[in-house]
Amino acid sequence: MKINDHITLEDWELTEQFARSSGPGGQNVNKVSTAVELRFEAERSPNLSEAVKRRLRRVAGQKWTKDGAVVLFVQETRSQARNREIARERLRALILRALEVPKRRIGTKPTYGSVKRRLKAKKVRGEVKALRGKVEE
Repeated sequence: MKINDHITLEDWELTEQFARSSGPGGQNVNKVSTAVELRFEAERSPNLSEAVKRRLRRVAGQKWTKDGAVVLFVQETRSQARNREIARERLRALILRALEVPKRRIGTKPTYGSVKRRLKAKKVRGEVKALRGKVEE
């Protein structure tokens, strides 16, 4: 399965299982296994770098299993072939999102005006609290 120009997944990395799907379909639902469970062995994949695997783990969320696989379950259509396509498209999208290197955040100094406003607000708040003391007669 081709992800982009540099990354292609091998056949042994992907396994598919089929199950009966829920939802509309009449008698067909009870007979045909149209739902697809696509399993990608991400942790063992030689095609992904360690950094990409770390980002994929974060992007995949609950789809990431304890043994380092990404499991996608698709039962959107009545067609098994279309469900397979959807599952592969979703896996491809996940991996492409994991390939994007996030920008490093550059910390900036607060502006002079924002510092002044903050200190003024603190002073006003302190004065309000100071007035809450006991009243002397």
